Amino acid sequence: MAPVPFPSACPAAPRPSWRSFRSPQRARQRRAHHGARSVPLSVPAAPIMASARGGERQALALPSRGGGSGGRAAMEPGESRPAVATTLRALNEALGRPAALWVKESGARNLRHRDFLAPRAALRAAFPGGQVPADVVAGVASVAGPGVLAVRGCEDTPAGLAVRVRRPEAFRRLLGPLPAPGPAPKGRTVLLHVPALRRPDAVPLRPSHLRPLLLADHLARLLRAQGVSVSPVPAVTQEGGREVLRQLRVEWPSGSGHSDLAGTVSALKQALGRSPWAAACEHGLGTSALPEDVICEVHLRGFMEQQDLAGGQGSCCIVHVVSCEEEFQQQQLDLLWRILDPGAHTALQKHLVCGPVKVTNPSAPIEADQYFQLRKRQMYEASVMKYGELAQDEAWTEVIDTLTVAAIRFEMLSTAHQSQLTLDLEDSSISTKGTKSGAFVMYNCARLATLFATYQRAVEQGTYPPLPPASELNFSCLREEGEWLLLFNYLLPFPEVLQQAAQLPTATKGIRITAHTETVCKFLIQLSMDFSSYYNRVHVLGEPFPHLFDQMFARLQLLGAIRDVFHSALATLHLPPLSQI
Repeated sequence: MAPVPFPSACPAAPRPSWRSFRSPQRARQRRAHHGARSVPLSVPAAPIMASARGGERQALALPSRGGGSGGRAAMEPGESRPAVATTLRALNEALGRPAALWVKESGARNLRHRDFLAPRAALRAAFPGGQVPADVVAGVASVAGPGVLAVRGCEDTPAGLAVRVRRPEAFRRLLGPLPAPGPAPKGRTVLLHVPALRRPDAVPLRPSHLRPLLLADHLARLLRAQGVSVSPVPAVTQEGGREVLRQLRVEWPSGSGHSDLAGTVSALKQALGRSPWAAACEHGLGTSALPEDVICEVHLRGFMEQQDLAGGQGSCCIVHVVSCEEEFQQQQLDLLWRILDPGAHTALQKHLVCGPVKVTNPSAPIEADQYFQLRKRQMYEASVMKYGELAQDEAWTEVIDTLTVAAIRFEMLSTAHQSQLTLDLEDSSISTKGTKSGAFVMYNCARLATLFATYQRAVEQGTYPPLPPASELNFSCLREEGEWLLLFNYLLPFPEVLQQAAQLPTATKGIRITAHTETVCKFLIQLSMDFSSYYNRVHVLGEPFPHLFDQMFARLQLLGAIRDVFHSALATLHLPPLSQI
C-alpha cells in the first residue's frame, strides 16, 4: 500500500480518506491469529567540537600533540583554522563571478600539479572566450583572510586556472594550535524516534530493525558534537533488545516494560472523541457501530488538506528514523499525533527513511542477536587464519568484540540510508584484509598506536629525543606527496565532513529528509587506504641520526594529527580505538 502523501510529496498518489485505529492489544491478537521487515602519546580519543557559521569559523578540538611546551606553535594574530569552504569562497570572490567555479582537487595525480582548479569549461561560460583578465589572475594569486589557505601562485593551464597553496604554511597552521571554537548554537533540540523499538514482545529485533537504530545512534553522536540537544526515544523495554544494544555499543535509554495499556486506550478514546476529525463526531455514529478492536476512525485526508504540513520552522524537530516497511504506518501515527496534540512541538516532524535490508542465503529469518553472533564467529575465524594462535588468547576477546561491532556498523552505515542494503552472511563475506571494512579501519588505527608506542619506548631508551614543540618543527621537510594527501584530503576537511554528516534539512518542504551519515564511514575507509599506502612506503622511524630527526619529527606530528582524526571519527560510531591487533 502506498504511503499517505503530503501535499508536496506525492500529490497524484491515491490516498484513503479514512483510517481505522485499533486497540494495540487487539491488533496484536489479530496478527498472531493470521500470522506476522519488516593525538599525543597515551591520550584518550579527542572530543569533537566543530563550529561553523557560514564556513568562517571551523575548529576541531584535538588533544595537543608532541612534547615540550605542549607541542603547539603560537598561531599568528588573526589566523584561524583553514577550511575548504572558506578557501573556495575566497577564490570565487577573486574571480568576481557569482557562480562557484572552483573545485578542490583530491586525486593524487592531480595534486602533483595543483590544489584547486577552475575548469576550462566553467571559465568559458563565465568569461568571453574563457580568457581570464591578467588582473583577475593576479587577484586570485593574492587571496587571503581568516580560514583561507595561503596561495603560492595561480597559473592558466589547458585544464583551467590552477592554484597551488603554500604547503609548509598549511602544515604549520593545521598541525599547530587550534583557535578557540566559536560558541555553539543554543536552543536547538532534535528528538530521534526509532519506531522499530516499539515492537511487541513476540517480535524479535532483526537486521532490518538494526539499520535505523544504528543510524539514529550514529546521528545522535554527530548532532551532539555540533552542539545540538538530542533525545532518543522510545526507551528499550525488552531484555533481549537491551542485550543486543549492549553488544553493539548502542547508547540508548532503557525502561520498564510495564505500561497501563487499558488506561492509554481509554485516554486515546476520550481525546479522539473531542476531535472534529473523528468519524463518530462527523457522521453521528455511535461507538457501538465500530468493530470491537477499532478505537475510532479518523478523517486524515480532511486534516491534511486543512493543515500546512509540508514544512516548518522551530527550535525543536522530531525525526522519525524508520525503515521503509514501517514508513506508511509511521506517517499515519504522525498525523494522528498532530490531530490529538496540535501544539508547536508536534508541528515539525520529519521522516528519515531507511531502504530495505536484503539478506542473501538465509536458512531462516535471522534475528539481530544471531546476526551479531554469526559475525563474531566469522571475525574470530578470520583472525585465527591471519594471526594464528595469538588470536585464541583470552586477551583477544575484547578485540574480537570490537572488530565485530566495527564490521557490523560499517556494513550497516557505509551505504546511503535511502538505498537498499544487502547483507551477505557467507563466511567469505568477513575478512581482516578487505580494504572497505570496519576491521581494516581498526587495523590501521592500531598501526598508528603501535608506531607511537614504539617511538615512546625508543625515547625512554635514549634512542630518539622527545618530540619538540610544534614551533620548533620544520614542516618544509614534508615533501612526500602522500603527506600532502593526508593533510589536504583528511585533516583539512574533517570538521566539515562531520558538519555535513550531521546536517538535517528540517526546514525543507516535504516530510522526508535525507542525511549524509554514510560520509563518516566512507571518509574513514578512504583515509585508511591512503594512510596504509603511505605507511607501507615511508619509514617514519628511521635511523637515529640527528640529521634525520627534523623529518621524523614533522612526520610524527602529522601522523599524530591523523590519529586524532581516526579517534574522533570512530567515537561518533561508539568504536574505541584499538592499541594493537
